[in-house]
Amino acid sequence: MKYAAVVVLVFGFVSFARSASTYTDKFDKVDLDALVKNERLFKTYVNCLLDKGPCQPDGLELKTHLPDALLTECIHCTDAQKEGTRKVIRHLLQHKREWWNELEAKYDPKKVYVTKYRDELKKEGIEL
Repeated sequence: MKYAAVVVLVFGFVSFARSASTYTDKFDKVDLDALVKNERLFKTYVNCLLDKGPCQPDGLELKTHLPDALLTECIHCTDAQKEGTRKVIRHLLQHKREWWNELEAKYDPKKVYVTKYRDELKKEGIEL
């Protein structure tokens, strides 16, 4: 799916470690509903990505591989990672817009990915 780069942009909070065909799926079963409801934990991941705090192992993996995922349109992402990240995008845009804005400023300052995938995300019910 073309919107995968934006999906990864907002960190599905799953680990991304390189393998032959996809990033590791060992964190694909993370309960993202519980994660986004836990503001303290969620903010830890945001701070990791923004270089404002320490990173847990899965957050560090995401941070390390985020540039590759953006460049390759998330070609190595699993379906679970893509779906989970859409969930996180919705939550950020609806409830934590300031966090989204900070992440966007760091990882997409020229709005290349947001512009590229705006229409496709809109079809998914995600308004940027």
